[in-house]
Amino acid sequence: MARGLLIALEGIDGCGKTTQARLLAAALEKQGWEVVLTREPTDGPAGQKLRRYLHGPDRHLRPEEELRLFVEDRREHVEQIIRPALAAGKIVITDRYYYSSVAYQGALGLNPEEILTLNESFAPRPDLVFILYLPLPRALKRLAAKTREERQVSESPQYLQQVAAIYEGFQGPPFRRLDASLEPEIIHELMLWETLDFLHQNKLVVPNRAGSTP
Repeated sequence: MARGLLIALEGIDGCGKTTQARLLAAALEKQGWEVVLTREPTDGPAGQKLRRYLHGPDRHLRPEEELRLFVEDRREHVEQIIRPALAAGKIVITDRYYYSSVAYQGALGLNPEEILTLNESFAPRPDLVFILYLPLPRALKRLAAKTREERQVSESPQYLQQVAAIYEGFQGPPFRRLDASLEPEIIHELMLWETLDFLHQNKLVVPNRAGSTP
């Protein structure tokens, strides 16, 4: 595989992205693929600052300032992790990507199209985007079960409803929507099948098995 594969997992808080990202990475590695599992915000300087802020007592920054921090973190993410891994022919699975900025900062009043254009000016477009959708009442119930340290200050019902509405507007070939209310094992099977089907349709094979199909 000359150029790797970029897969993004997206959805409102509480939809189970992190679990599914880990399961998908493990399954692909088991089949012989080289996988880089990553996330946003990252563990870099800007990412750590964002995590402290999002789990802090209040959301005091203006939307423009929040977006600036996310973009700063994403630029580092792209240059230090995503581009090198793709150039090496690896599969990159990221738990959140720039669609999160479009949805979450867009729900704060910024222009979603402008956010998308800004990010796609420097960040590679994903080959696959899995959007896990979950009815808001169920998402809120899951979030209520989290500890205070795990919850983000942004998780009000009204705000998440706006976020979900923006996610619903994403259309096009890369997007795959999965029902996050299903059992995790079923979601994983569907996600893995979609990924393997994409690899097969695009004639992408495990690097050490050239000439075979995944």
